[in-house]
Amino acid sequence: MKKQLLLLSVLLLMVSSVFPQSRKYVSQFSHLQQYYNPGLAAYEGSMIRGFVRNQWMGWEGAPKTYFISAELDFGQLAGETDPGLLGKNATSLSLHHDTFGAFMESELILGYASRIRLTKTANLRLGAGINYNTVRLDGNNLNTEQASDPTVGRYLGSFAHMEILDFNLGMALTHKNYYLSYAVHHVNGGKLNRGDVFMDGKVPSGIFQGGYRNKVKDNLALAANLMWRTQADLPENVEFNFKVLLMDRMWVGAGHRVSYANSFQLGFVFGEMRMGYIYEIPMTDSYLLPNTTHEFMLTYSLFKGGTQMIW
Repeated sequence: MKKQLLLLSVLLLMVSSVFPQSRKYVSQFSHLQQYYNPGLAAYEGSMIRGFVRNQWMGWEGAPKTYFISAELDFGQLAGETDPGLLGKNATSLSLHHDTFGAFMESELILGYASRIRLTKTANLRLGAGINYNTVRLDGNNLNTEQASDPTVGRYLGSFAHMEILDFNLGMALTHKNYYLSYAVHHVNGGKLNRGDVFMDGKVPSGIFQGGYRNKVKDNLALAANLMWRTQADLPENVEFNFKVLLMDRMWVGAGHRVSYANSFQLGFVFGEMRMGYIYEIPMTDSYLLPNTTHEFMLTYSLFKGGTQMIW
């Protein structure tokens, strides 16, 4: 019983008294660039990506995240092979599913990106995405504090369902060795919605991403990535990671989410396929549950040569 009360308290810290403005964490954010910024669709070529995150493993009702996406570069269909020039026209489709506590959320994003060539090696990418979001509330799983909330409390013992249509915009400066990007999610603030209104739309969020990678030797490469997220009703989120790629076959690395968690990663490359694993440990002063978090990632390049050095 004490464990359940502790979990509910932590969830309340994450989402206040209701669901509306939760934040989804992904330690392997550098492998999911197109999800955060539609302008980075097919930046690494045409790919299929899958991802699972099991947060605070061992606690009933703890957050679980599932993700799958597909990216298609039209230049690769026409035979283009130069990684630095891919992305003149690209599209992506992402499905993100998240559950925790009494809430279950699914997000479907259809994105389009176009590349403008600036120099022989650098490009400007612009992208837009249509974001369809569904949120389901199970009133049977509301905790005591949520049940007393006038917004969601009226659904105690029943179910509620809400649908939101919104838009994402993004732009990025890209090179085969680095990228800088900025995107805005939920540009319209979730004002286009229907169903049971148990949340006040979606507050727009800004997402900056940057990364650098380079080969030091034939069998040794380095990569570093940074993500910074801002949202009016939530604290700033800053996280970064560092990887070492060995013999183009395996990578090891570490990451840090400022004031929240540290992570360690391991990955393998098998031709057009790569697999990654993250072991995340919350920091003692972050007020999160002490249990660890596990992430599993799998990507597959649809064309040979599409998978480049690891970000």
